[in-house]
Amino acid sequence: MSERAELPEGQVADAASGNWVDHYAPAPARPYLRLSRADRPIGTWLLLIPCWWGLALAVAADPQGAGWFDLWIALACAIGAFVMRGAGCTWNDYTDRAFDAQVARTRSRPLPSGQVSPRQALVWMAVQAGLGALVLITFPPVAIALGVAALLPVLVYPFAKRFTWWPQAFLGIAFNWGALVGWAAHGGSLGWPAVLLWAAGLVWTLFYDTIYAHQDKEDDALIGVKSTARLFGDAATPRWLRRFLVLTLALAMLAVVLALRDAPLAAMGLALAGVWAFGAHLLWQLTRLDTTDTGNCLRLFRSNRDAGLILALFLAGAAMV
Repeated sequence: MSERAELPEGQVADAASGNWVDHYAPAPARPYLRLSRADRPIGTWLLLIPCWWGLALAVAADPQGAGWFDLWIALACAIGAFVMRGAGCTWNDYTDRAFDAQVARTRSRPLPSGQVSPRQALVWMAVQAGLGALVLITFPPVAIALGVAALLPVLVYPFAKRFTWWPQAFLGIAFNWGALVGWAAHGGSLGWPAVLLWAAGLVWTLFYDTIYAHQDKEDDALIGVKSTARLFGDAATPRWLRRFLVLTLALAMLAVVLALRDAPLAAMGLALAGVWAFGAHLLWQLTRLDTTDTGNCLRLFRSNRDAGLILALFLAGAAMV
């Protein structure tokens, strides 16, 4: 039986079973929502969480604390993460449509399966980017400029796997840009704590996306696509992930200390406790990792939503001290 027959109504192979797109979205909209990965919300979470990190740390570092506009920033980041993640995924699938047709896990996606044409995909990408721009222009000028600058790594990322073994680094640059935007949206300027937090998120992405990439390493080898999973292999991956874990925590702690050096001691203690709780979740992932089991890799990858939210909650708590 073909994979197409096993996936009725255009469902995508790696989408979570019972997702809202396949069951509740209007039928004409489903191919476009699938193209945006709305049936796989983990990417939206991983794009949103660094935004909330940056916002919460900026509020915690501000002697005046939070204002009503910060509630809009938090909500706007969520809206922006949804539509811009969708635009980025649409662009990624447009550029990778030939590759995706050769990989078992991705050949059921809307472009290689023919549910959406390349032209329709580009129009849909422009619509989503336009919605993201409407949200972005409500922010201060520095945050707007940072948001526009984020388009460059987004445009480059789909091609990175063709010329470097480290495409996950390009993903990390793009996916954690929200730490800079969230910080700047609150205070109207950029600071070193935000840069360090962005760097911590970048290394975190190397951690979780290396796990994710182990799902496709055999197909990637056949078609010549590079990744850190292929570069490290099964044997060396745990060692590299431990290095990423340590570096992520070091950068996040430095960001907290630099941002909160003049804040109440309780705020710094709570924020640092969040970093360690976040690190404990990453360590738990390492103890469960089996790079030869694609289901295990996908489950651990998805669990990074919880890891990131742990730190976000602790930083929010520090902002309320």
